[in-house]
Amino acid sequence: MNHWKAAFVAFIICSSGAVAQEVREPEGTISMSGAWALYPMAVRWSEEYQKLHPKVRFDISAGGAGKGMTDVLSDAVGIGLVSREINPSELEKGAFAIAVVKDAVIPMINIKNPAYNDLMKKGAKADALAGIWMHGNVTKWSQLTGTDIDAPIHPFTRSDACGAAETWVKYLGGKKQEDLKAKGLIAVYGDPGLGEAVRRDPLAIGYNNVNFAYDANTGKPVAGLAVLPLDVNTNGVIDKSEEFYGTQKELIAAIGRGDFPSPPARDLYFVTKGKPANSLVVDFILWALKDGQKFVDSAGYICLPAGKIAAQITRLAPTP
Repeated sequence: MNHWKAAFVAFIICSSGAVAQEVREPEGTISMSGAWALYPMAVRWSEEYQKLHPKVRFDISAGGAGKGMTDVLSDAVGIGLVSREINPSELEKGAFAIAVVKDAVIPMINIKNPAYNDLMKKGAKADALAGIWMHGNVTKWSQLTGTDIDAPIHPFTRSDACGAAETWVKYLGGKKQEDLKAKGLIAVYGDPGLGEAVRRDPLAIGYNNVNFAYDANTGKPVAGLAVLPLDVNTNGVIDKSEEFYGTQKELIAAIGRGDFPSPPARDLYFVTKGKPANSLVVDFILWALKDGQKFVDSAGYICLPAGKIAAQITRLAPTP
């Protein structure tokens, strides 16, 4: 019997044929750290799981996907929260990743941007955004909009090792976070910090995970911020088929339909060191993949396809 005693223990009374069952509640602590992108979902799942199993405690912290990976591989936590693909070197060290949900990274601007109206109508192409963050050859808002608004662009990026930056750079045509290297980039720690930096500067541009770009109460972009639409078909205008940034619900639906590109849409992962053997951790992950999926939409995320969920569950099955 494992340490958290979640099995049903049956006592068979031969004389009467009666069966009595003792249900022993799971108990213990599950520790998690890592990606800001997955942090709100992990917190919601922990709250719902605790309603069912009040003897289970959670210790959850955010700090970027890099921290989550480092923490789980060093046995500092039981689950790392990771918002990017797992690197071969991490797999060699024992990283075992289970995809649990989906979200996206989106570009953000200040609503007082002098080119705001043009940006909302025209959006931005991936190559122009790469010119801002990677190549440094797009430095003024006039270049992004084709207008005479000659104000400088103030680009912001993340200072912490994070899945958002790696996902964003892959959309721009790069490979790793270090490829965001254009001169003049201002690095800020964490999703909340980056969003706040853009909110304070009318000439700023940055990127955020979906749950930090929209207000949880209103479902609209955080006050002072606007999502910069992506001109996916590169025709120089945001068509009706590309207009889905007004509310978080609209954007989530677009990601689910595949109308929003991937990247910057991506899967998010629970990572353990090796295939998880701790039965409490396994039970929680399985619950998240099964019953926990009913909380995904209301938490501002996108469910993975049923086939992918089933594949993750199969991977967690005990090895024969």
